[in-house]
Amino acid sequence: MSYLFAPESHAADGFVLRSYDVGDGGALARSLNASYDHLKTFSTWARPVTSEREAEERARHFRAKWLLAQDFVVCVAPEEGAEILGGCGYHLREGGLARRNAEIGMWVRADAAGCGLGTRVLVALLEWGFAEWPWERLTWRCAAENTASRRVAEKAGMRPEGVLRGHRNAAAPQAATPQRGDTLLFATLRDTWRRPAGR
Repeated sequence: MSYLFAPESHAADGFVLRSYDVGDGGALARSLNASYDHLKTFSTWARPVTSEREAEERARHFRAKWLLAQDFVVCVAPEEGAEILGGCGYHLREGGLARRNAEIGMWVRADAAGCGLGTRVLVALLEWGFAEWPWERLTWRCAAENTASRRVAEKAGMRPEGVLRGHRNAAAPQAATPQRGDTLLFATLRDTWRRPAGR
């Protein structure tokens, strides 16, 4: 498989998963700027201020990659309204489309965190990914000290596969001597994943 006509959207419990599109820049900038303190510890891409123009360029870049079937960055949007609750996606970090593997990443807007949204989004991504996408294996990685991210994977029914020791820089990039941190790896397979009871 060298190309994928990717599904455009998926309605879930109180939110919609969809491709980013032209015009999402304003909502994306507001969401990122309101969440910097929440994101900066574990998201190396987070910046104190993202302009609307920068966010619009990012949204268009995400859309272009989607149409080229090179990466699938997903927007988490409320059922109604133009705001953005967070971002996630299916990333081809374990090989190309032919391998039918994708890594799921996620961030949640600060004022939407801590109320179970992350788990609901991950369950929806797994459900959608195995029902309408060609994925056979989906993975999730998080910093070993990111207990919230670890719990999201566990509650969504993903299995721990191991610890990648010294896998990443744990300190800020500008630190003179960055400390190495461990990464936890979780995964699930199309044939073995079942929606957790009550989720």
